[in-house]
Amino acid sequence: MGMSLDERVRSAVAALLHAAGESQTGLAGALGVSQAQVSRRQSGTAAWSLADCDAVAEHYGIDVLDLLAGPTRATEALPAARRRAPQRQTTAVRPAVVGDGGAR
Repeated sequence: MGMSLDERVRSAVAALLHAAGESQTGLAGALGVSQAQVSRRQSGTAAWSLADCDAVAEHYGIDVLDLLAGPTRATEALPAARRRAPQRQTTAVRPAVVGDGGAR
């Protein structure tokens, strides 16, 4: 059996937060609710209403049906302009040391 609708929405919101590089606090501000309210919805203590889903979809620039379809569809629909910039690698990558290959 697959995920319930509530689980799909929570997973989609989590995936969108990650893909956009946004915090729950940022999403809460955009929706006009507190971070605690977003946290309760994300933990499953409270449910995302249809009006909430519509507002989340509008905030991320996706169709609400993509949000309701789950995390894969929601993040695929996320416009490139809303995606966070790829992280730069901070550690230097060193080439492997290659021995002479000869017998000793």
